[in-house]
Amino acid sequence: MVDGILLAAELAQVDPYRAATHNKGIMNGATAVVLATGNDTRAVEAGAHAYASIGGQYRSLTRYEKNRDGDLVGSIEMPVAVGLVGGATRVHPVARAAVKMLGVKSADELSRIIAAVGLCQNFAALRALASEGIQRGHMSLHAKNVAVQAGAKCDMIEIIAARMAAERRISVGRAAELMAEMDDKAKGNN
Repeated sequence: MVDGILLAAELAQVDPYRAATHNKGIMNGATAVVLATGNDTRAVEAGAHAYASIGGQYRSLTRYEKNRDGDLVGSIEMPVAVGLVGGATRVHPVARAAVKMLGVKSADELSRIIAAVGLCQNFAALRALASEGIQRGHMSLHAKNVAVQAGAKCDMIEIIAARMAAERRISVGRAAELMAEMDDKAKGNN
């Protein structure tokens, strides 16, 4: 898994198209925090993408390596111009609540959290890419969401999602049918 992640990360350092996909994923996470805290999403995104081009070729904002123990180590470097004073951050109740939940006391702390969320988002995508593949991972997540929409709870979500994915029949109707089958079996009605 570690070697697969390292290969995918290296590709994003040499292929600008792969880097664009990498950085889009990074920004999916980072932008969510920027928006939630009432900061300027377009400014942060523009800064990040400009920074990715500093060396003359567009590259990933993240780097991965193996440490001496063979463990994966990831890092991210990007500008994150955000604030905690003024604008929506101070007046919008949702932005104030988000900042309070994060427990940050400075713009520097907030920028580090935003970058860390981007790194986590990138790691999750690389992990999926190096293991089951992005499309399969998305289908699994989609199947779980559909199971929940159909009313599945707790362990039933995983069971129904796995069955729908295996059948390649992912729909709320099929999830409801599977729940009914499971309910019948639990009651002893085969």
